[in-house]
Amino acid sequence: MAISITEFKNTCLEVIRCVEKTGRPVSITRRGKVVARIGPSFAAATDGNLAPWEQLRAMGGRLIAKPGESAVLAKDFEALR
Repeated sequence: MAISITEFKNTCLEVIRCVEKTGRPVSITRRGKVVARIGPSFAAATDGNLAPWEQLRAMGGRLIAKPGESAVLAKDFEALR
């Protein structure tokens, strides 16, 4: 997700809550160029409250399968950790 500096200035607390909740980084742009990026801290990314795939996204990983296309069930994934 990318937003302008002006939009970030007006909604910064909401943007930070969104990053905290989803684990997805936000790019901040000025005149169409990215000047900053806000993402979850490593500690937040490894927090036990996030599902494993959300932790992957929070650490900058990228999923190539759509939700529900996993070959491994969530309970099995936890067992393999």
